Amino acid sequence: MFNPEFLTSDNEAISGNSLIQYLQEQSPDVLQRVARSASGDIQDIIRHNVQGLLGMLPGEQFEVKIQTSRDSLAGLLASAMMTGYFLRQMEQRMELEGALLGAANRDLSHHDDPGELRL
Repeated sequence: MFNPEFLTSDNEAISGNSLIQYLQEQSPDVLQRVARSASGDIQDIIRHNVQGLLGMLPGEQFEVKIQTSRDSLAGLLASAMMTGYFLRQMEQRMELEGALLGAANRDLSHHDDPGELRL
């Protein structure tokens, strides 16, 4: 899923990139763990999104070959990464809302109805 070899590039365009420098300081284990943290749901959505961008001809009936430039491929990968980041944030929000609603429902079910309020 994640290839740390790209971090060893001498490309001038990324040599001054502080994120690349930060990634180079991380151990391969940390990078692999972060890369594997995307849930199956997120991976499915990104896969579907990329297939939609590239076209979805069935591989068993067609021999599909895609030709693109380096810049276009970089844009596609950046888009997939941003989509993944967004989806992970939404997944965390959904989990948090579920946990909060579950806690609120448990709290409400444990209280007896105080009845009518009289002044």
